[in-house]
Amino acid sequence: MTGTLSGRHLYLCTPDRPDLEAFLEACITGGVDVVQLRDKHLDARTLVLRARAAARVCAARGVPFILNDRPDLALDAGADGVHVGQDDASPALARRILGADAVVGLSTHGREELERSRAEPVDYVSAGPVVPTPTKPGRPGTGPHYVTFAVAATNRPVFVTGGVTPETVPSLAAAGARHFVVVRYLTEAGDARTAAGRLRAVIDGCLDVAAAPIGADPRATGGAGQGP
Repeated sequence: MTGTLSGRHLYLCTPDRPDLEAFLEACITGGVDVVQLRDKHLDARTLVLRARAAARVCAARGVPFILNDRPDLALDAGADGVHVGQDDASPALARRILGADAVVGLSTHGREELERSRAEPVDYVSAGPVVPTPTKPGRPGTGPHYVTFAVAATNRPVFVTGGVTPETVPSLAAAGARHFVVVRYLTEAGDARTAAGRLRAVIDGCLDVAAAPIGADPRATGGAGQGP
């Protein structure tokens, strides 16, 4: 599954919301190519029901669907995988519950956690938050230097978190980021499809520049797309 994730670059992390299915459709149409449902307030049964709804939308569009924290509920909901934090179920337990073909992701916030992740059975890691964010109250920002370190220190996809917007993507890409987790820029957007398209276009443009041979004109690539 790592190879699949390496070609995915815009990862939406969203809480539950009344229009969840329509919201996910809009975001995926705009260019989101991984979805995580992260909701700390729903009881287990309700979370499974909402996760099943999200999983159906993602499966129909060929987008991996990840549930936060709970590998047992991810299995029940038919999710493609689970994302766990440093204080959640271990990646090894998640792998035993979900099996070899599932996606298992792990949050990292510093060098020691990244180093430990090398021995974990995970398909990707997240790095950040680069800047403090309301979605991670009380956690300081890591700064872009941690993104640079994480990308250099692992051969797994590294999804950068914290304040991802069209304005911040170029500096994050300059620090080495190639995979981006977005929360508020889409969850608070009035038009999620348009916002996702704008963000994806900036990401694709930065990826084109990063992939261009030294001295080449990045405009020769033909421009950025807006979706998978």
